[in-house]
Amino acid sequence: MGLMLSADVDFMIHGVVKLPFKFLSQEVWISDSIITTCLVSILIFIFALFANRAIVNAKEYPSGFQNFVEMLIEALDNMTKGILGENSYRFKYYIGTIFCFIIVSNLSGLLGLRAPTADYGITFLLGMFTFFIVQFQNIKNNKFRAITNLFQPTPVLFPINLIGELANPLSISLRLFANMLSGVIIMGLWYGMLPIFVKIGIPSFLHIYCDLFSGAIQTYVFCMLSMVYINDKL
Repeated sequence: MGLMLSADVDFMIHGVVKLPFKFLSQEVWISDSIITTCLVSILIFIFALFANRAIVNAKEYPSGFQNFVEMLIEALDNMTKGILGENSYRFKYYIGTIFCFIIVSNLSGLLGLRAPTADYGITFLLGMFTFFIVQFQNIKNNKFRAITNLFQPTPVLFPINLIGELANPLSISLRLFANMLSGVIIMGLWYGMLPIFVKIGIPSFLHIYCDLFSGAIQTYVFCMLSMVYINDKL
């Protein structure tokens, strides 16, 4: 939710680099969302390298960073076990991955960047990853019942049951996208429409809510719903 220093209200996704080819007769651009996504991925990769080194070279008296990493791992284990139970070990790496990506993306607004999760193209893909895992587990564990269950308790409900399955990735992706986009719009209106003396100091409180509080809550909600959908098919 980058700082808007101009007088114009701006909360749109912008193309930064135009690629020298077209896709389906449409111009292809590298947008600011793609660039921020790459930066977020690099930050997570660097953190993972240092975290791995801290764990592998663990000392008798751990450092503060090692304690922080172990606290994160323990929190992840507790979160996944609370929903998935004995199956948590199978999915905790996926849940941990999307948790790290979403929380860092949501917090990127504190660095003056536009959160990638305010782009529906990003959140839709996250929702589809969960959807494919859910359906794979459904087919793997229920075999042919994965289809017949759509006709339960009566065949008349097949359209509703089918829509319910297809709506899951849309609902979690739209929830994350809408909440983060609303923060981008609020900050864009604040920075773009109000006098310069109002922009100093007060926006920090808005960033605390829109980026920190709301970002953390939406990360938790997305991961919890993903685990609920997966656990339903186990």
